[in-house]
Amino acid sequence: MLNSNQLVSTFNRKVLAKLLLTLNAEIKPLWGKMKPQEMVEHLINQVQYTNGKKEPFCEISEEKASLAKQDYIYGDRQIPRNITFGEAPGQLIYPDIESAVAQLINELEGFDNYFRKTGMTAIHGGFGAMNYKEWVFWHSKHFKHHFEQFGLIH
Repeated sequence: MLNSNQLVSTFNRKVLAKLLLTLNAEIKPLWGKMKPQEMVEHLINQVQYTNGKKEPFCEISEEKASLAKQDYIYGDRQIPRNITFGEAPGQLIYPDIESAVAQLINELEGFDNYFRKTGMTAIHGGFGAMNYKEWVFWHSKHFKHHFEQFGLIH
Protein backbone atom coordinates (compact mmCIF):
# COMPACT_ATOMS: atom_id res chain seq x y z
CA MET A 1 0.00 0.00 0.00
CA LEU A 2 1.29 3.45 -0.95
CA ASN A 3 1.89 5.85 1.93
CA SER A 4 1.28 9.27 0.35
CA ASN A 5 3.15 11.00 3.22
CA GLN A 6 6.24 9.10 2.07
CA LEU A 7 5.55 9.13 -1.67
CA VAL A 8 9.13 10.14 -2.59
CA SER A 9 10.83 7.80 -0.10
CA THR A 10 13.24 5.36 -1.66
CA PHE A 11 10.93 2.42 -0.88
CA ASN A 12 8.13 4.04 -2.96
CA ARG A 13 10.15 5.05 -6.04
CA LYS A 14 9.08 2.14 -8.24
CA VAL A 15 5.42 2.77 -7.43
CA LEU A 16 5.91 6.49 -8.01
CA ALA A 17 7.46 5.90 -11.45
CA LYS A 18 4.80 3.33 -12.34
CA LEU A 19 2.00 5.78 -11.46
CA LEU A 20 3.57 8.57 -13.52
CA LEU A 21 4.05 6.28 -16.50
CA THR A 22 0.29 5.66 -16.59
CA LEU A 23 -0.17 9.30 -17.62
CA ASN A 24 -1.33 9.84 -21.16
CA ALA A 25 0.12 13.01 -22.69
CA GLU A 26 -3.40 14.11 -23.69
CA ILE A 27 -5.13 13.62 -20.33
CA LYS A 28 -6.74 16.76 -18.92
CA PRO A 29 -6.10 17.72 -15.31
CA LEU A 30 -8.99 17.78 -12.86
CA TRP A 31 -7.90 21.36 -12.10
CA GLY A 32 -5.16 23.70 -13.21
CA LYS A 33 -3.60 24.32 -16.59
CA MET A 34 -0.55 22.05 -16.65
CA LYS A 35 -0.35 19.16 -19.04
CA PRO A 36 0.98 15.84 -17.73
CA GLN A 37 4.54 16.25 -18.97
CA GLU A 38 4.63 19.87 -17.77
CA MET A 39 3.70 18.61 -14.31
CA VAL A 40 6.50 16.01 -14.33
CA GLU A 41 9.00 18.62 -15.51
CA HIS A 42 7.75 20.98 -12.78
CA LEU A 43 8.50 18.26 -10.20
CA ILE A 44 11.98 17.77 -11.72
CA ASN A 45 12.62 21.50 -11.36
CA GLN A 46 11.53 21.50 -7.73
CA VAL A 47 13.61 18.47 -6.78
CA GLN A 48 16.68 20.11 -8.34
CA TYR A 49 16.52 22.73 -5.59
CA THR A 50 17.05 19.92 -3.09
CA ASN A 51 19.80 17.90 -4.76
CA GLY A 52 22.42 20.59 -5.25
CA LYS A 53 21.69 21.40 -8.91
CA LYS A 54 19.92 24.72 -8.28
CA GLU A 55 20.59 27.39 -5.68
CA PRO A 56 17.54 27.83 -3.43
CA PHE A 57 16.80 30.90 -1.34
CA CYS A 58 14.11 31.83 1.15
CA GLU A 59 11.79 34.54 -0.16
CA ILE A 60 10.28 35.58 3.19
CA SER A 61 11.45 36.45 6.70
CA GLU A 62 12.75 33.70 8.96
CA GLU A 63 9.78 34.22 11.30
CA LYS A 64 7.17 33.85 8.52
CA ALA A 65 9.06 30.88 7.08
CA SER A 66 9.05 29.15 10.46
CA LEU A 67 5.29 29.66 10.85
CA ALA A 68 4.59 28.39 7.33
CA LYS A 69 6.82 25.37 7.96
CA GLN A 70 4.85 24.56 11.11
CA ASP A 71 1.58 24.71 9.16
CA TYR A 72 2.64 22.71 6.10
CA ILE A 73 5.30 20.34 7.42
CA TYR A 74 4.26 19.75 11.02
CA GLY A 75 0.58 20.68 10.67
CA ASP A 76 -2.01 19.25 8.35
CA ARG A 77 -2.38 22.20 5.99
CA GLN A 78 -2.77 21.09 2.37
CA ILE A 79 -1.66 22.75 -0.85
CA PRO A 80 -4.66 24.58 -2.31
CA ARG A 81 -5.90 23.70 -5.78
CA ASN A 82 -5.15 26.18 -8.58
CA ILE A 83 -2.36 27.86 -6.61
CA THR A 84 0.27 29.36 -8.90
CA PHE A 85 3.79 30.58 -8.29
CA GLY A 86 5.22 32.29 -11.33
CA GLU A 87 4.74 31.36 -14.93
CA ALA A 88 4.12 27.87 -16.25
CA PRO A 89 7.04 26.39 -18.17
CA GLY A 90 7.06 27.64 -21.75
CA GLN A 91 8.64 24.74 -23.55
CA LEU A 92 9.11 21.10 -22.65
CA ILE A 93 12.67 20.02 -21.97
CA TYR A 94 12.34 16.27 -22.47
CA PRO A 95 11.19 14.56 -25.69
CA ASP A 96 8.40 12.57 -24.02
CA ILE A 97 6.82 11.80 -20.69
CA GLU A 98 8.80 8.57 -20.26
CA SER A 99 12.08 10.50 -20.51
CA ALA A 100 10.80 13.10 -18.06
CA VAL A 101 9.76 10.41 -15.55
CA ALA A 102 13.19 8.75 -15.85
CA GLN A 103 14.84 12.11 -15.21
CA LEU A 104 12.61 12.74 -12.19
CA ILE A 105 13.69 9.42 -10.68
CA ASN A 106 17.35 10.36 -11.36
CA GLU A 107 16.82 13.72 -9.66
CA LEU A 108 15.28 11.98 -6.65
CA GLU A 109 18.33 9.70 -6.42
CA GLY A 110 20.46 12.87 -6.47
CA PHE A 111 18.25 14.22 -3.68
CA ASP A 112 18.98 11.13 -1.56
CA ASN A 113 22.71 11.41 -2.25
CA TYR A 114 22.79 15.13 -1.46
CA PHE A 115 21.43 14.50 2.03
CA ARG A 116 23.73 11.56 2.82
CA LYS A 117 26.17 13.99 4.43
CA THR A 118 25.22 14.47 8.10
CA GLY A 119 23.52 17.74 8.96
CA MET A 120 22.66 18.73 5.38
CA THR A 121 19.76 21.08 4.75
CA ALA A 122 18.28 22.71 1.67
CA ILE A 123 16.33 25.95 1.60
CA HIS A 124 12.64 26.09 0.71
CA GLY A 125 11.44 29.42 -0.66
CA GLY A 126 8.64 29.66 1.88
CA PHE A 127 9.79 27.46 4.77
CA GLY A 128 13.52 28.15 5.09
CA ALA A 129 16.11 25.44 5.81
CA MET A 130 14.79 21.88 5.91
CA ASN A 131 16.47 18.55 6.57
CA TYR A 132 16.02 15.33 4.58
CA LYS A 133 13.04 14.08 6.60
CA GLU A 134 11.22 17.42 6.20
CA TRP A 135 11.96 17.45 2.48
CA VAL A 136 10.71 13.89 1.99
CA PHE A 137 7.48 14.94 3.67
CA TRP A 138 7.16 18.17 1.65
CA HIS A 139 8.06 16.61 -1.70
CA SER A 140 5.58 13.82 -0.95
CA LYS A 141 2.84 16.35 -0.17
CA HIS A 142 3.69 18.28 -3.36
CA PHE A 143 3.76 15.14 -5.51
CA LYS A 144 0.47 13.98 -3.97
CA HIS A 145 -1.10 17.34 -4.85
CA HIS A 146 -0.15 16.87 -8.51
CA PHE A 147 -1.02 13.17 -8.54
CA GLU A 148 -4.51 14.10 -7.33
CA GLN A 149 -4.63 16.82 -10.00
CA PHE A 150 -4.31 14.11 -12.66
CA GLY A 151 -6.38 11.45 -10.89
CA LEU A 152 -3.40 9.18 -10.22
CA ILE A 153 -4.36 8.88 -6.54
CA HIS A 154 -7.37 10.02 -4.53
